[in-house]
Amino acid sequence: MAGIVTCALTLSSRSNFTTSWLEFETRHRRTIRGEPKRWRNFGIRAEVDFVNSDEAKKLVTDEGYVVLDVRDRSQYERAHIKSCYHVPLFIENQDNDFGTIIKRTVHNNFSGLFFGLPFTKLNDKFVDSVQSQLSPKSKLLIVCQGGLRSTAAANKLEAAGFRNVACVTSGLQSVKPGTFDSEGSTELQDAGKAGLITIQGKISAVLGTVLICAYLFITFFPDQAEKLFQLAPSG
Repeated sequence: MAGIVTCALTLSSRSNFTTSWLEFETRHRRTIRGEPKRWRNFGIRAEVDFVNSDEAKKLVTDEGYVVLDVRDRSQYERAHIKSCYHVPLFIENQDNDFGTIIKRTVHNNFSGLFFGLPFTKLNDKFVDSVQSQLSPKSKLLIVCQGGLRSTAAANKLEAAGFRNVACVTSGLQSVKPGTFDSEGSTELQDAGKAGLITIQGKISAVLGTVLICAYLFITFFPDQAEKLFQLAPSG
């Protein structure tokens, strides 16, 4: 004959930026023979917070959060927040097995050529690299370009014991110019733009400007425009 008594207590605290739970559970099992046996389980569960650019700035300036940039090397070099840590969640894939070579070739001829995206793979040393530079007690603001990589990185670090983790919603592409002091050749929100798509954008802007000017010229100077059309060679 035996009885089991289970008690559970959950404490919750919430601020503007963080939400956390403190949970512990005590189990008391009694048996007829021998002494009572007790088991105590104690754990902390943290939730990743998502903040906008203004809230992110306050976390860094007022609450002592450090910035962890998890983008690939090319985006980081184009623009990054000053004094941030850089540990990429994905690294360039330089493996030379047959399957990888085929995938890399296809990628470089399409996504790499048009969007300037490197061919990458998951960094299996990501958590170890972060732990070697930052304490689990550190307050981390994790950033990437679009928000997906920072979310994945935050979940990995939370599972590894980091309890104060925040991400910028929609990533650095949503950060207003001047919000953070940055370094690089472009603005933070433009660091993800590369490849032929950027050239196409510039060409489209030039053609648009030419067409607008031509329209205004024809509208306000119709006689001169007609003379120019008469001078143009006929097909």
